[in-house]
Amino acid sequence: MAEAILTLQDAAIYQENNRVLNNVNLEVKRGEFLYLIGKTGAGKSSFLKTLYGDLSLLEGEGSIVEYDLKKLKEKDIPYLRRKLGVVFQDFKLLPDRNIHENLLFVLKATGWKEKAEMNLKIEEVLDKVGMKMQAHKMPHQISGGEQQRVAIARALLNDPELILADEPTGNLDPQTSVEIMNVLKNINENGKTILMATHDYALIMKFPSKTLKVEDGTIFEVVQRTV
Repeated sequence: MAEAILTLQDAAIYQENNRVLNNVNLEVKRGEFLYLIGKTGAGKSSFLKTLYGDLSLLEGEGSIVEYDLKKLKEKDIPYLRRKLGVVFQDFKLLPDRNIHENLLFVLKATGWKEKAEMNLKIEEVLDKVGMKMQAHKMPHQISGGEQQRVAIARALLNDPELILADEPTGNLDPQTSVEIMNVLKNINENGKTILMATHDYALIMKFPSKTLKVEDGTIFEVVQRTV
């Protein structure tokens, strides 16, 4: 049986002093692909921020990639984030350097030293998202969909155990969104666990998978209607 990569028990999620979510009980198994849906402002981003250490878990129990979220210290956060890949809606590429240099910056920041190893790793992750030939280009020279592919490649650099994607298709047109979903699904089929926040219901219908809903201050699994 697949082991749990993320568990929460009776957890409350706070944004500053406001309780955003309450009584969250959740288990994500290694290798799963899950959607996290809910209206804007329902608490999806606060939930994800708690998972990657941006917000503290103040109530309840939580464990992610073998880190205890309740006991997480400031000094642990960089190590936690090496085991997580985070993909944002707005790509967050550094505009003053090319694609290869963007990824090199992340590797250096996370402790890589060997130049040949770094170059090899960058080539490998760009190849996985179909961007190997664009490594010399600047972010402004490629499309939004291509920038998101690079952002996914960046999330793969440290071979994460879990990828958290926060509205990764939010700024993209429908066709490009489908292309990005195909990239993410392919990564999932190769063994990576993915938790993706979205409110693109067309995508969920096209790529059905286990779905969690954030509503009325808590999170629960919803069963998708099949036509």
